[in-house]
Amino acid sequence: SGVMSLLRPLLLDFVPTIQQTAALALGRLANYNDDLAEAIVKGDILPLLVCSLSEQNRFYKKAAAFVLRAIGKRSPQLAQAVVQCGALEMLVICLEDFDPGVKEAASWALGYIARHNSELSQAVVDAGAVPLLVLCIQEPEIALKRIAASTLSDISKHSPELAQTVVDAGAIAHLAQMILNPDAKLKRQVLSALSQIAKHSVDLAELVVEAEIFPVVLTCLKDSDEYVKKNGATLIREIAKHTPELSQLIVNAGGVAAVIDCIGSCRGTVRLPGIMMLGYVAAHSENLSMAVIVSKGIPPLCACLVEEHEDHIKAAAAWALGQVGRHTPEHARAVAVANVLPTLLAMYMDTRSSEDLQTKATLKNILQKCTYLPALEPLLHDAPPNIMKHIIGQFSKVLPYDSKARRLFVTTGGLKKVQEIKAEPGSLLQEYINTINNCYPEEIVR
Repeated sequence: SGVMSLLRPLLLDFVPTIQQTAALALGRLANYNDDLAEAIVKGDILPLLVCSLSEQNRFYKKAAAFVLRAIGKRSPQLAQAVVQCGALEMLVICLEDFDPGVKEAASWALGYIARHNSELSQAVVDAGAVPLLVLCIQEPEIALKRIAASTLSDISKHSPELAQTVVDAGAIAHLAQMILNPDAKLKRQVLSALSQIAKHSVDLAELVVEAEIFPVVLTCLKDSDEYVKKNGATLIREIAKHTPELSQLIVNAGGVAAVIDCIGSCRGTVRLPGIMMLGYVAAHSENLSMAVIVSKGIPPLCACLVEEHEDHIKAAAAWALGQVGRHTPEHARAVAVANVLPTLLAMYMDTRSSEDLQTKATLKNILQKCTYLPALEPLLHDAPPNIMKHIIGQFSKVLPYDSKARRLFVTTGGLKKVQEIKAEPGSLLQEYINTINNCYPEEIVR
């Protein structure tokens, strides 16, 4: 109905309430869908909004920032249009406003622009927003703290360089102090921002750790808010993944046990970062993997395989179990005793499993180290050829040296099964089978 051309002149009306109401109407239209947001950009309305922003009252500033946010959140292209009309400079001026509501509205708009990609995030940094956002997280108003922390998170997430600018502005110390704040929504944003900083590099992760977030951050894993739990586990995961030293530090702080409790007490995607964190810790070294085993990490990981319906969560649990079991026979046995190998094999062979789940559920990592034969025995009857060779391989390593196992292998029907396997002459599998058969008198083999 041509409403844009009717609203546009009202932004310059000499009655302030008319200006504000016109801006609010535009904001609500832009917030409704992409086409309307685009129409506002095409109707040349942004320059008008921005040019009068600095001299207007707080109500208008809030309404104008709302329009910029509603347009900027839609797509990188529309956010770019907001940047090109000179809005960032104006929004940064609003971050210094006396009114906390104006600061909040400006911070929100900047966050939505920075969220899209590193170029837009860099534009927000270049406009000088970061030091002011760090001041905003120190303000008394909870709503302003939340949104400023969220915006710092959105700026940090794209690259190590952007995260570094947030660190250089002194954000880490202030964020770390708020981990114990009673407000759940603020904690979510604070943990998210620290995760986005820590994920990029060892140096950044170490700076986050040096802010003494351990053992404080472990209390978040017991929080009643699901997102606080999830973001707390994500932060610990982003630190653990970098080096054995950082993982060891988390183990020493009681982090592994806390994450295991957390996985046991929740369901669904909240479990995911914790599952991955255990996998990263176990992957680093034999000792760290043993720490996961000793803290009773295997049962909850097995539970995730059985209880969860989403393939990507199952895949993460399968991957983590593989990382725990791949070091030595002792590690592999700890996983095998949990009776999880048949479950993994079933997932690997299930045509409905996602490709990622099938890749992660392959037992190769664990099998190549597993000498605990009772756990391998049931797999003999179902495994496909590419996995069978690893299972037979393990039997051929153990049976020559273990008479009790040799007897058992006959009585459980294992030896019979081996005779049924068709192996290519001269293949590795054939060699394994020959090794096994050579452990027994010929009449038994026959």
